[in-house]
Amino acid sequence: MVLSMGKKVAFICVHNSCRSQIAEALGKHYAGSVFQSYSAGTETKPRINQDAVRLMKELYGIDMEKNQYSKLIQDIPKPDIAISMGCEVGCPFIGKSYDDNWELPDPTGKSDEVFKDIISRIERKILELKEKLSD
Repeated sequence: MVLSMGKKVAFICVHNSCRSQIAEALGKHYAGSVFQSYSAGTETKPRINQDAVRLMKELYGIDMEKNQYSKLIQDIPKPDIAISMGCEVGCPFIGKSYDDNWELPDPTGKSDEVFKDIISRIERKILELKEKLSD
């Protein structure tokens, strides 16, 4: 018998290189037994934001570059739940309405303190989502 791995949750950003990648990594780290985490965007970057990669290694021991890469929306399974990270320039259309918008500012180019604040906010949101989907 195959057990269901829960709902598919997609974290969506325009470039899929920073906030959505952090959310995918923390989703897998904290809630892998409750839901499947994916991230995607309407554009890709050649690599994940290097400040995000460095800080996720430092804070959680997670190497995002080991199993993650920048992906387009059509490259992931159709999500049961779609979460916008907070697109200041307009959220990409993903073929379904967003279930939530976390409205997180992009920390790219900002200080480590700003990055750590955004990572911490994503962590809280992941844990809240895990709790909600565990019920």
